Amino acid sequence: MPLIPLRPLLEAAEAHNYAQGAFNVNAVCQAKAVIEVHELFRSPAILQGADLANAFMGGRTDFQNGTLEDKKKGAKNIAAAVKKYGEHSPVPVVLHLDHGRDFDSCVAAIEGGYTSVMIDGSSLPYEENVELTREVVKYAHPRGVSVEGELGVLAGVEDHVFAADSTYTNPLTAIDFLKRTGVDALAISYGTMHGASKGKGVKLRREIPTAIRECMSHEGIRAFLVSHGSSTVPRYIVEEINALGGNIQNAYGISKEELKAAIPCGIRKINVDTDIRLAVTRDLRELFRDRPELREDPQVGGVWKLLDEKRDAFDPRAFLPPIMDAVMYGTGEGESLKAVTDAIEKGVKEAVGSLIVEFGSVGRAPLVALDSLEDMARRYKEGV
Repeated sequence: MPLIPLRPLLEAAEAHNYAQGAFNVNAVCQAKAVIEVHELFRSPAILQGADLANAFMGGRTDFQNGTLEDKKKGAKNIAAAVKKYGEHSPVPVVLHLDHGRDFDSCVAAIEGGYTSVMIDGSSLPYEENVELTREVVKYAHPRGVSVEGELGVLAGVEDHVFAADSTYTNPLTAIDFLKRTGVDALAISYGTMHGASKGKGVKLRREIPTAIRECMSHEGIRAFLVSHGSSTVPRYIVEEINALGGNIQNAYGISKEELKAAIPCGIRKINVDTDIRLAVTRDLRELFRDRPELREDPQVGGVWKLLDEKRDAFDPRAFLPPIMDAVMYGTGEGESLKAVTDAIEKGVKEAVGSLIVEFGSVGRAPLVALDSLEDMARRYKEGV
């Protein structure tokens, strides 16, 4: 089936009181793995490409310096991979831009084939955030593309998103924001954090989504709440990485129990990136431990060299530049390259599969209305 916008998927999650994991990908084989594991559990799927993931997939290995042209190229590459594995999938698949930096980045994603975008104006003064978000909605909705905004600031680091401290979302301000922008989904700040160092024993302020949801119901607003910075950072994976020569310190996530308790409060989409990064890094280290001959392999030996040099890194983008054709296009032959991509896929499936079960989306694929972009454009026009 063709890729669908985000809204129909979140409508199903709201109607049946579960949450949908949204999983970040940075390579063709990662997109393949995310879709396949959702098919295994007959779950709807949200794949996310972060703004700078588009730059990386456009061939910019120093993706922090990615240009708009890099992002345009990368958006097309991610979309091509998701369409390749998702268009004939038995489960509905959404391709969502995570943390769009500006209007042009959102346009690049939409033109590249994304069916949903997030515009992150949370660091801007409130009125500027409203105006920027509203402009993205005006561009996206006539094309059937769903839009997510953000209100409140999450502490932590993820790509170009950085904040030292959190600013919790004010429920009354959230209602004003939703009314004035018309977004489909709103990412809120209620205690989660970006990155792997969230601190021990984080307690989420569930009264915030509860209050926002109650106000939305009172005002007749049909939108959905999103939880960013929600990786669980499995302790066993961190310990395995360190036992394999890594040096990951002070890595603590949000407990599954805290995240699951937020679902009845109205959280319908839960973003996960760090868990995938960790699992992939662990599996790559295991591969080169178990098959030391690959360390000198002319095709993939450079991956090992970067793993060995960057022991405190766990973002696979730090290790994958030597095999960028496989990353960007899924191309390349040879047993050694397949061994590396298989290890990446295995890590992705472990991290994603466990959360599909925890968040409650197993078997929910048949519940999602298969609205195309054209169908959704009509819905937006008619206000339904």
